[in-house]
Amino acid sequence: MDFLIVNRTLMIATYLFLGFFIANHTITGATKPIGVCNGRIADNLPSEQDVTSFYTSNGIGKMRIYDPNQATLQALRGTNIELILGVPNGDLQSLTTPSTANDWVQNNIVAFSPKVNFRYIAVGNEVEPSDPASQYVLPAMQNIYNALASANLGGEIKVSTSVSASLLAQSYPPSAGSFGATSSTYITPIVSFLATTGAPLLVNVYPYFAYIGDPQNIHLDFALFTAQGTVFQDGALAYQNLFDAIVDAFYSALEAAGGANVEIVVSETGWPSTGEAAATVDNASTYYKNLINHVNDGTPKKPGKAMETYLFAMFDEDQKGPAETERHFGLFSPDKQPKYNNISFS
Repeated sequence: MDFLIVNRTLMIATYLFLGFFIANHTITGATKPIGVCNGRIADNLPSEQDVTSFYTSNGIGKMRIYDPNQATLQALRGTNIELILGVPNGDLQSLTTPSTANDWVQNNIVAFSPKVNFRYIAVGNEVEPSDPASQYVLPAMQNIYNALASANLGGEIKVSTSVSASLLAQSYPPSAGSFGATSSTYITPIVSFLATTGAPLLVNVYPYFAYIGDPQNIHLDFALFTAQGTVFQDGALAYQNLFDAIVDAFYSALEAAGGANVEIVVSETGWPSTGEAAATVDNASTYYKNLINHVNDGTPKKPGKAMETYLFAMFDEDQKGPAETERHFGLFSPDKQPKYNNISFS
């Protein structure tokens, strides 16, 4: 056989193999599973259309919003930006009525799908077990899930809720993570729902707040991903940063609550640039850069499993509070000027 024909045959076979491989594998480090929260508690922010365009121009392919803002949903049409859509805590009670939940889904999801790429519905944000609204979270989740299923969207859009680390009764060591008696009555049925429907738990992870709450025992380098070597050993698992320790404590708590198959999506994490001693531009820049470079590595409990993570937030929000730091979590100023240099989102 002619050498050129053999060579061409081998080349074609190689291209076919590479095409198959790329289509069926994620190349480690190729993309970062990073989104950014689009908080809008401010009176000086760009328009919703400008914000959406700004996401695209910065290579940010995931967004979280906290209510079904119609202008934002309109601006997201055709962008393919993956969206976490929030249900405000004040709307939870009304959504325990199935017809109201169906109307909510029709007006805010069906009306925009498939041109808006809905990924998760966050039914409530950081609802505490002691909050009167806690009794409405699971029924609202169930009703929204059923309404999505009726609209033939149940397999595409997952229904969850967003929680804070305050739900953990124990977080150290991470292998002993648990929700505890106070939280279990509230969260265990939700975990069961997530396990049944294949949805992740959305968790807001803030090493910053853990650090300022206990600076005597938590070192700043552990919170900023700058510790050299292992900070503590938990059995066979070595921990070098606080972010991993918090996430793995949640994984342990989920296992103890019957949710061993429930994944975690970090629905918020960030570091403020001013307002407290540790809230500086240098610290915030260090946290964001190191976090973005770390999320593809997974955690000691889930090594190599990329962690879908949403940075909080896109812009500083001048109407938040009461703490001054709450107004300074933005990656950008409201005029779209970057607060930190050389941060890549993709």
